[in-house]
Amino acid sequence: MSLSLKNISVTHFVLVGLIEIESFGYVCAVLALALFSVTLFMSSMIVYVTWTEKSLHEPMYILICIMVINVMFGNTSYFPKLAIDLLSGCSTISLTGCLCQSFCIDLYGTYEIFSFTIMAYDRYLAVGHPLRYHTLMTNITTQTISLALCVFNVVIVTVNILLTLRLTFCGVNINNVYCEIMSIQPLVCNDITINVMYRTILTLFISIVCLLLIMYCYLRTVVICLKLSAESSHKAIHTLMTHILAFSIYIVTVLFLNFRYSLSTGSISTKVDIIIPLIGSSIATSANPLIYGIRTKALREKIVCNLHNWHTKRIK
Repeated sequence: MSLSLKNISVTHFVLVGLIEIESFGYVCAVLALALFSVTLFMSSMIVYVTWTEKSLHEPMYILICIMVINVMFGNTSYFPKLAIDLLSGCSTISLTGCLCQSFCIDLYGTYEIFSFTIMAYDRYLAVGHPLRYHTLMTNITTQTISLALCVFNVVIVTVNILLTLRLTFCGVNINNVYCEIMSIQPLVCNDITINVMYRTILTLFISIVCLLLIMYCYLRTVVICLKLSAESSHKAIHTLMTHILAFSIYIVTVLFLNFRYSLSTGSISTKVDIIIPLIGSSIATSANPLIYGIRTKALREKIVCNLHNWHTKRIK
């Protein structure tokens, strides 16, 4: 970066990804709105039935409810703006708007792995210590742990945004369809060593700790399931496979999204570089409510029952 650019004051960025897909922008906008609507509906139903049905006032369903609320938050920070920008033909975003969207997306993404960690631990306790489960993992304990991790998450993401605020930007073209810290770092003029170190250390710490806990809990739960009766083992493994499926999709999409940053500039086409975060983010922010809503029997039955009752009342 030449020194002559150092004093440029950037107030707006250009989302190059939106320009690259503008030829089929209306199709993408309709798909984004459809996916957002379906995910929001399913998430709302899960939250509603968990809140209203006393039989679902258990740690596992509370954790699923908290997770889909996080998904709703992530969806709201991503899909509506994407659809509006595509329909209006707008491809710019203010610095403030960019940092706000980065904050929301980081908050969603980081809290997601925390949610999976708590859920893995909850299933391990439920299968491995059934007699002490309701003492070890109460509803209050679940809510307290979730709230504490939420506060911790807000703090670490806020620090990352504050570190970004002190930087000077020389470029305006963001090679993405939305704003995130990793996408705007190549546009920075001054030294970003502190930012990179903070993000790297934090990412490694959270990833290693959470992944080790999740793997330990899942492996221990599988081993215990193999020693149970056929009926108990089938039920426990079905629930466990639902969590593993959702977690696997999360991990794959995270790796998929980060894959583009490991590639050197010019090694892939601009359109492909744009499609990667477009598809990856869409999957990451919509898969979980559908998986838990369909595969979790108690939730599925309550959702279907409520929909049937609403339909019956409407007809009358």
